[in-house]
Amino acid sequence: MIRSIVTNLLLFVSFSVWAQKQTRSQYIDKYKQVAVNEMNKTGIPASITLAQGILESGDGNSDLATKANNHFGIKCHSSWTGKKYIHDDDKKDECFRVYKSAEESYRDHSDFLVNKSRYAFLFDLKPTNYKGWANGLKKAGYATNPKYPGLLIKLIEEDQLYNFDNDKSAIARTSKDDKSVKSNNRKPNKPAKVVNVKSNYNVYYASSEIKVSDNYIKYYTALGGDTYLSIANKFEMRLWQLVKYNDLQKDAIKPKSGDKIYLQPKRWKAFEKFHLVRSGDTVESVSQNYGLKQKWVISRNKLSGEQSLIAGKKIKLR
Repeated sequence: MIRSIVTNLLLFVSFSVWAQKQTRSQYIDKYKQVAVNEMNKTGIPASITLAQGILESGDGNSDLATKANNHFGIKCHSSWTGKKYIHDDDKKDECFRVYKSAEESYRDHSDFLVNKSRYAFLFDLKPTNYKGWANGLKKAGYATNPKYPGLLIKLIEEDQLYNFDNDKSAIARTSKDDKSVKSNNRKPNKPAKVVNVKSNYNVYYASSEIKVSDNYIKYYTALGGDTYLSIANKFEMRLWQLVKYNDLQKDAIKPKSGDKIYLQPKRWKAFEKFHLVRSGDTVESVSQNYGLKQKWVISRNKLSGEQSLIAGKKIKLR
């Protein structure tokens, strides 16, 4: 009798645990909008974010996901000041970040990629190039598994996650959410008050001179006497990075005082939808003002690089 009761109890407990497991489709439905929101803000493909979340968290069922809300396996590193979760991974007793919610984990995943210089080249890719992103993450050292890109691509294609990279209805829904961004601590154009200050979105600033544009790109405002080389040295960057990120000519030497100098790659879309051309506007000035790649402004609006912009005409930014 006792043995029968114990057996039934074990079966009940096992069934309860099994029943609580989240399925792949449930995970996608739960976090697809969060991934699209982050794509609109940072340019990271929603398909990549979802595939990494699925793979790293076991559809949200791993110990890291259930106990630490950590869906991307991001470790503590020296900059982390929040709660910690000790877990065996590549090595025994490794330190992982703990989040208040899964959504916070998604935001930190975006900031982690945006703020690490080794991932900067990925932002030259279009958000629809999920294969380039998958291979680039491995190249940049996100994962040690040599099969990591293939695993991400397989997930994206099997579950058709690439649809979220082109889902205009989803993007339209999140355009309203973008307006609410200015009400939280991830405010555009707000400089950090102290070196290495951490916002709610875990954006780290190397200096209080660094500001953040509306579409979340760190930039520095040039002062009189600055050169591109002195700016690169100031922020421990390579000169070629400034040249590339700001669509400069290779022989560019000195910016004008007040110029916005981006310290990260510019995006494929802006916070705003359109720009109303004013007298004197150029493709270059619009590109720098909104943090958009020049080639995108040119191709999206069917312009030539040297073409003058007509005052009063609208330029598409998204």
